[in-house]
Amino acid sequence: MSSNVNLYLFDEMSFECESLYLCCRRADVRLTVETCMSSSPIHKKELTVRITDDADPLFLYSVAIGEEDFQSLKSQQGLLVDFSAFPQKFIDLLEQCILEQGKQVPRFLIQLVTSSPALDCMPAYLNVVETNPFKHLTHLSLKLLAGSDSDIKKYLAICIKNLKMENIMLEDKLHRSDEGLSKRLTVTQQALAEKSKELDKLQNEWTSQITSLTNKYSQEITAEKEKVLRVQAQYQLQHEQQKKEMEATFNRKVRHLETRVSEFETINKDLTEKKYKSESSVRELKSKFAGLEEEYQRAKQEVLSLQRENSTLDTECHEKEKLLNHLRTRIAVLKQEVKDKEQVVIRSTDVCESAQEHKKKLEESLEMKQLQIRKFETTVKSISEELLKGNEIIKKLQGEMKKLMEKMKLKNAVTLQQEKILGEKEQTVQKERLELSNVKQALQQKEEEVLKLQEQLDITVQKLEESKQLLKTNENVISWLNKQLNENKIASMHGASGHSDTPCAGSATNSAALQYGLVSISVFSKQFTMNSYLYIHLTTLQRVQHLVNFFFPPVLSRTMLPKQGNPPVISAYFPGQHSRLPAS
Repeated sequence: MSSNVNLYLFDEMSFECESLYLCCRRADVRLTVETCMSSSPIHKKELTVRITDDADPLFLYSVAIGEEDFQSLKSQQGLLVDFSAFPQKFIDLLEQCILEQGKQVPRFLIQLVTSSPALDCMPAYLNVVETNPFKHLTHLSLKLLAGSDSDIKKYLAICIKNLKMENIMLEDKLHRSDEGLSKRLTVTQQALAEKSKELDKLQNEWTSQITSLTNKYSQEITAEKEKVLRVQAQYQLQHEQQKKEMEATFNRKVRHLETRVSEFETINKDLTEKKYKSESSVRELKSKFAGLEEEYQRAKQEVLSLQRENSTLDTECHEKEKLLNHLRTRIAVLKQEVKDKEQVVIRSTDVCESAQEHKKKLEESLEMKQLQIRKFETTVKSISEELLKGNEIIKKLQGEMKKLMEKMKLKNAVTLQQEKILGEKEQTVQKERLELSNVKQALQQKEEEVLKLQEQLDITVQKLEESKQLLKTNENVISWLNKQLNENKIASMHGASGHSDTPCAGSATNSAALQYGLVSISVFSKQFTMNSYLYIHLTTLQRVQHLVNFFFPPVLSRTMLPKQGNPPVISAYFPGQHSRLPAS
């Protein structure tokens, strides 16, 4: 990573009086951070930090930090980061400094403390400092060494190489761009020449068409003017004749028209009364409509509350058994609210039906009025040709009727809006019903899951009881077997003392049988302890059979008598019984 960083340079100036003077200046410097593998003597990962100045090529400070150097730096400065994460954290600090460098009082600073130029061998210190009103905290301080002549030469060689590569790339780009622009220029010049030729042709055609059209239309205009003058003179003569006739007839029909005017005035009064009545009905409808709008807003608020309750229900469904009673009560409340809403919808439908009936009545009255208006228009047309005053009165009446028609149109629009609102209310009610059905289905599923869990619990309880009973039976069987073993041992000891007066051959056989019995008891006791873990999963009957077969197998004990000419005696020996003496 390499970026331009604005840092503060502190130069230490020494004087003869053995005191230091710090010279602070702010400069833009290139800081590069890179990781590399060192080849000598062992391959190790190193972090190199280099500070250079583009304006001053001899300005070079660098440091290479290995894992061992980092451990000492970590112990000295109290760092909490490993060597693998240190480069990224250092880059993050530098990025914060870059973000803060444009401010007047930056929070994070990068300081480079160098010695005087006379002391070239002295190192420089790169400090990442966080400023606050109380104290300047140094997060990291790196010791940088000034570049030697060989280092500066290597750095300058790398810079020259990079500049040459950039120069070659820029020359290639320039060459390509020149070729592309020259091609575009030739194409645009050719297109310009073609367009200029087409423009000349169009201008010539346009001028020829304009001249031909002006000649044609000038002749036609003169002919039309002459015709208009002739027609105008004829119409003036006809108008004067009609005017004289109308003046003659006007004097005859003035009286008749005056009577008609009085009749029209009475009819006009009746119409105005009807108009006021219709306006009052319109006001009533508006008030009803306002009430319906309020009910609709209340229904909307109830729908929002229901949606919130549904969201709470969805979260509460995950609590299974604890919240089932609460959900049932909530469903009952929702059903009551739905019933209330259905009643509200029924009321609104009744109001709409009454409004529609009123609308039908108004339409009938409108049709009657329109018939009357048509009759009046026929009479008025005949009078308008004769009387100007009658025309003015009829125009006023027509304007009033138009206003009435507009009012009726408004009423129709209001009724249509009410119907739309009712349709939307029905849709919301249907959505709420669907949501209720979904909640019911979810509750049924939860109840089924609870039943399944209860069944599984019952099964597990039964299995536990069976296992307890099996354990009890096993303990009883083991205790019974231990008792029998003890009794057999005691009986065998008494049998050995009772038969001590018998011949030597019998005593020998009995002692061998007793020894065999004791050995068999010890063996099968060990086998019983080993196999007691194996027959846990068997039933009680199978376990009893297994134990009987284990403790009482038919064993053929072959006892050998001493070599006195007698044949060997074969006797059946069962563990836990008295030893049989051979028949003499």
